[in-house]
Amino acid sequence: KMDTPLVDTPEPKRRFIPSKHEHKKVMKIIRAIRNGWIKPKEDAPKKPSYFDLWANKSEPQKHNPMHIPAPKLPLPGNEESYNPPAEYLPTQEEKEQWENTDEIDRDRNFLPQKYSCLRHVPAYPQLINEKFDRCLDLYLCPRKMKMKLNMNPDDLLPKLPKPKDLKPFPSTKAVVSTQSTGSFKLFSTLQINTFIEQGIMTKRAAEDEEVVLEVPVSSLDTVEQFSLESGSESEDDDPDFGEDEDFSERLSVGGKAVLRPGEYNDSDCSSDEEDIRNRIGNIPMEWYDDYDHIGYNIHGEKVGKSKVEGDQLDKLLDRMDNPDFWRTVHNKREGEDIVLPDEDIAIIEKLRNNSYPDLGYNPYEPYVDFFTHEKMDTPLVDTPEPKRRFIPSKHEHKKVMKIIRAIRNGWIKPKEDAPKKPSYFDLWANKSEPQKHNPMHIPAPKLPLPGNEESYNPPAEYLPTQEEKEQWENTDEIDRDRNFLPQKYSCLRHVPAYPQLINEKFDRCLDLYLCPRKMKMKLNMNPDDLLPKLPKPKDLKPFPSTKAVKFSDHQGHVYSIDTNKSGEFIVSGGEDKILRIWESSTGRVLNKIALPDAITSVKWNKVHSVVAAASGSTVYLLNPGLGDRIVVESTNKLLLALGDIRELANCRWYPLGNDKDGLRVKIVHDSQVNSVTWHNSGNYLAVTMKESVSCPVLIHNIAKYSSQKPFNKSKGQIQQVEFHPSKPFFYVLSQRYVRVYNLVKQAIVRKLICSVKWASCMAIHPKGDNIIVGSYDKTLVWFDMDLSVKPYKSLQQHKKAIRHVCFHPRYPLYASSSDDCSTIITHGMVYNDMVKNPLVVPVKVLRGHKDASKYGVLSNVFHSQQPWIYTGGADGEIWLFV
Repeated sequence: KMDTPLVDTPEPKRRFIPSKHEHKKVMKIIRAIRNGWIKPKEDAPKKPSYFDLWANKSEPQKHNPMHIPAPKLPLPGNEESYNPPAEYLPTQEEKEQWENTDEIDRDRNFLPQKYSCLRHVPAYPQLINEKFDRCLDLYLCPRKMKMKLNMNPDDLLPKLPKPKDLKPFPSTKAVVSTQSTGSFKLFSTLQINTFIEQGIMTKRAAEDEEVVLEVPVSSLDTVEQFSLESGSESEDDDPDFGEDEDFSERLSVGGKAVLRPGEYNDSDCSSDEEDIRNRIGNIPMEWYDDYDHIGYNIHGEKVGKSKVEGDQLDKLLDRMDNPDFWRTVHNKREGEDIVLPDEDIAIIEKLRNNSYPDLGYNPYEPYVDFFTHEKMDTPLVDTPEPKRRFIPSKHEHKKVMKIIRAIRNGWIKPKEDAPKKPSYFDLWANKSEPQKHNPMHIPAPKLPLPGNEESYNPPAEYLPTQEEKEQWENTDEIDRDRNFLPQKYSCLRHVPAYPQLINEKFDRCLDLYLCPRKMKMKLNMNPDDLLPKLPKPKDLKPFPSTKAVKFSDHQGHVYSIDTNKSGEFIVSGGEDKILRIWESSTGRVLNKIALPDAITSVKWNKVHSVVAAASGSTVYLLNPGLGDRIVVESTNKLLLALGDIRELANCRWYPLGNDKDGLRVKIVHDSQVNSVTWHNSGNYLAVTMKESVSCPVLIHNIAKYSSQKPFNKSKGQIQQVEFHPSKPFFYVLSQRYVRVYNLVKQAIVRKLICSVKWASCMAIHPKGDNIIVGSYDKTLVWFDMDLSVKPYKSLQQHKKAIRHVCFHPRYPLYASSSDDCSTIITHGMVYNDMVKNPLVVPVKVLRGHKDASKYGVLSNVFHSQQPWIYTGGADGEIWLFV
């Protein structure tokens, strides 16, 4: 198959045969135009055009060829970006200098500022002023048309040859003298700097204000070898070439240069570009057999022999020891041995075998048969057959003449069309199919099929009782649910006539006649295509799925549980007023600490060995004495530093000394404490008090034994507070909103709308950009901080109120516990790509707790390292799922 045929010449005009049919058609049109039957279409009268003086058009008017467009504004640079590089941000001194400068003398009307995203960029205050100045410039300033020359600026400069094409000429001041022979060596600045960094040379100042570099005798071989190895480098490779001051260094060295044997430059350069050190010309090299050198270089120095040629015994030993002896050739002019590469060996072998030296040339290419016997999709010649080659068939001619003779003699008569009957439209026809003359016909809605109630022998459960009959008869006809009462007959012959038949038919006709109909478009769509394509749970492992350890020692509800940093121990508290510390792997109780009131919240500090427990209106800080001994001692030193009682405005600090149970400090508040949470630094503790109106939130600093009140007024009843994992943000959860505060700027950053009736709990993602909020109305919402202030997703997976939610610190998992005695594990993957939305897939429902006083699972927490979860319920049990 050929894309381009061999013969593609156009057909000559002499081969053109006009079509008789087209000729008749053209003559018919010409005759109609002459007789006036076809009149040419007249052009519409042109409307007068006016110049719109105030038209806002960027294109020039057609009647104004000298229109000069307005000059365009310069494009914005890096300074005007909302996230400029650090070098464009002004310092504090530059800001003060810019503010103190008069507005007319300023180099710009703004100062570059940096924002995290486009949503944080405020409105530009100078926008209206700059637009007004722009309008004044366009209106008042005259414009002048400048004639631009279509000329390349490089054509105006004289064309001079390149300096490297005018070599040789002196360009370098770097001299090396050898003491033994008195010859000279040249070194570049790059080589000299390399010698100085390696400690081979040292600098000292000479009397003629030049730099002299001294080389020890032990380093002469290294310097000479380096100079010979890099001697083939061109001046273009030297980054300091062309700067005369960098070549003002002079070397004073001793020794004699020695060439390294076996070095061969296998670069792609030709033989004309090779570095020829020996400049003696085309003379026999036997003339230098009695000398210790083989010629002179370009500077007049002697080129020494690389080695003394041995006798046949030395060559034999070299052949036995050197594996590359068979591919080594000796260059007599340069006095060095060259090892031939594999490419040159292959070319030599091809020449010796009388074959082509080019490695890529194949003299036996397959023959391409252009003219074959196979049928081609695109033939070489595809001209249509001329009419003169057509030979009519005699058989077909006889057959046609036979039919014509039969028609003439009347033996074959053409079939006459039957007379058409008049068609009438049947107005009262009861047809479900649409009439042909009405393509938009909408069929009448069908009546519902009769059910068991309308049967002559209905089942017993469909027959009404005496009370239902009396109630149906006493009800108004309009308010009845049906127009008949089911009755039972032994056979169809006993069924009487239906008394409401005519009324129902009449109502049916009224419905069809008076009620309008509307055509509804149905989508041909598979319902499965509307559902999101989620991965299978088995592909999202690991996640907790099996009961492993049961912790049973509590009497009453378990309100809160937490783990230490390593996950070896857990702490729990509940209604029985006893704080318990467990060993997570075995379920053994390590310590019990009795507190005066029910324990509502416990949190284990991930930096210090400190457990914060909220009991009534008091928060206890205790050191359990578990884990690393150095951390335990530093924690004791931190907590025992409080010597006296500290009374602050909203709380009081009491030292408890070195208590045997580990209690060190207690903080007494004015109201009952509902929840506590630690900052990631380990020095700050946030406390929530729902019943307090004046001081619902307090932040304690355990390093300085101080407390501060972040809010003067609480907007709504505060349910829970959390710290951001890495930024100075403080999240406050109320009944319907999540407010985000910046603790450094002391201002609100964002207000998230939960879209629930009453929020109960929340959790922050380890990266800090996503939040989940649970509510008492069985709804869990997911917020994406970078997306919107409204929920990204709302999930209703539980049947009762949600009591607690939490994120895993390492794995993409989060859990929600509810009063329906279940904990749902969900895969929540947050991607680093800002364009890709989070992936939320429920993977497992964990059940193990029992209902107690209409409460189910009250708390949960993930293991610090493993994909495990602890759940505490109202039945007084704690379960570990792995």
